[in-house]
Amino acid sequence: TGLNPAQLEAVVAEPGPILVVAGAGSGKTRVLTHRIAHLVDEHGAAPSSILAITFTNKAAGEMAERVNRALGRSATGMWVMTFHAACARILRAEATRIGFRQSFSIYDSSDQVRLVRSIIEDDLGKDSKRYPARGVHARISDAKNRLISAEQFADDSDGYFDTTVGEVYLRYQSRLLEAGAMDFDDLLVHTANLLEQIPEAREKWQTAFKHVLVDEYQDTNHAQYRLIRSLAAGHRSIFVVG
Repeated sequence: TGLNPAQLEAVVAEPGPILVVAGAGSGKTRVLTHRIAHLVDEHGAAPSSILAITFTNKAAGEMAERVNRALGRSATGMWVMTFHAACARILRAEATRIGFRQSFSIYDSSDQVRLVRSIIEDDLGKDSKRYPARGVHARISDAKNRLISAEQFADDSDGYFDTTVGEVYLRYQSRLLEAGAMDFDDLLVHTANLLEQIPEAREKWQTAFKHVLVDEYQDTNHAQYRLIRSLAAGHRSIFVVG
């Protein structure tokens, strides 16, 4: 009810790989929330078998409320959250498979930059004005979002700046591991690698999430794409809106 023909077509399409492209203000999130309600009501999907991803915690809360309104009841157990929140929850359950404790720490932005600066100045004895910690960390973050490991980056680096970034990146990852910690980008990287490299984990989470939906899909990076591709590879019920 209340959907225009194009919105309705997207909402009631049979489960499978679906890309919904539409302009700003055209009701994309409305389509996604009604799609979730349709999967529950018409296809008998358990709310706990649905993973719905958006890009802010506020948007995730609003989406969950809209799904509940569309259903007329609470969709208890559904995962409606950001990529980072979903990855953190998965990794808490799977930490021992990748050499971490379940109680691993998550470094915030200031922790990350502080560690990078310490490596630049104290470990490498370099000038942090010539190699600004925020700039170095930004290069590391970009590499992680493209799933380029520290070893790959160091091997492929060219020029003074990137060669130094490679040295910092290697030490940065080593220090995080020693501290039993991850940064925000690691949440994506470790989850993507977990799903691609450990068949038992991949099968477990593919079975857990029979339907994967992503809002604001135009904003996904390579690591996020690889992550949702792994989750949906078995059932192929992937619905993205952008």
